[in-house]
Amino acid sequence: MTSPYVRRRRLAEELRSLREKQDMTADELSRLIFRSRTTISKLENARCRPDVADVMKILDALGVTGDRWTAILTLAGQAADRGWWDAFGNTMGARQRMYADIESDANTIRGYYQVAVPGILQTPDFTQALVEYDKTEGPLIYRPDRMIEARQRRQQVALRSGGPRCDFILDEFVIRRLAVPPRVMSNQLRHLVETVSTWPHLTVRLLPVEARIEGGLARSTFTIYSFPDPDDPTMAIADTISADVVHTEPVEVTRYAELFERLRDATTSPARSLTLLEEAANELAGLAGS
Repeated sequence: MTSPYVRRRRLAEELRSLREKQDMTADELSRLIFRSRTTISKLENARCRPDVADVMKILDALGVTGDRWTAILTLAGQAADRGWWDAFGNTMGARQRMYADIESDANTIRGYYQVAVPGILQTPDFTQALVEYDKTEGPLIYRPDRMIEARQRRQQVALRSGGPRCDFILDEFVIRRLAVPPRVMSNQLRHLVETVSTWPHLTVRLLPVEARIEGGLARSTFTIYSFPDPDDPTMAIADTISADVVHTEPVEVTRYAELFERLRDATTSPARSLTLLEEAANELAGLAGS
């Protein structure tokens, strides 16, 4: 399916651009369609699922007709669609809902991960261990059982036949600086090796601690998504402590793409990376006494 989140961002850009070309303020437009300025702001900033009737009124007020009217209304309908993640609501975590939405239509996913295994490759035990860590930082803003279930659903979607081409870089700190018990990490690393060996469209590379990276270091985990529709812009998302920062501006996306290439140039080969993951899994199994 097309990603409603991606289409909402496209719709937002279209509506804002149309209004500005008419030299009209958001207040003026809101009065023309008898809606609040907040409604216009939310639509133009992709902060809500669009009401198609409101979009029709906006297009009429801005004098949009013909094929352009039809194309934007189709976009609004796609932006208003619902996916499997909507049945979970915020019980799976609002940030994870966004990722599930974007992944549903991505044809390539490239990511650099500083502190944890990518969500779509985590075992339930690994995710549960991270939940226990979250509990030490304050009240949870999701339901653990639903969050873990949703993460496994995301894995099924991403690793399906015909799914997105995934190219992931794991900082060696992910496997050396333990955020979970040794047994859990050992099983997680074995799962990684088995999954990568099974799915040809999935690649995992390790970035060694001693790697020399030209042009500077990554300041956070980030993921880059591209989509089959060329009109859907490539998207780069930086994962920070409190929020995910989404970029679709070409200049910013290019910066992340170039950084990813520099990091990938410094990684070990995919084959060597799997060997190192297997060795680390065996070491951790020894620590766990298993």
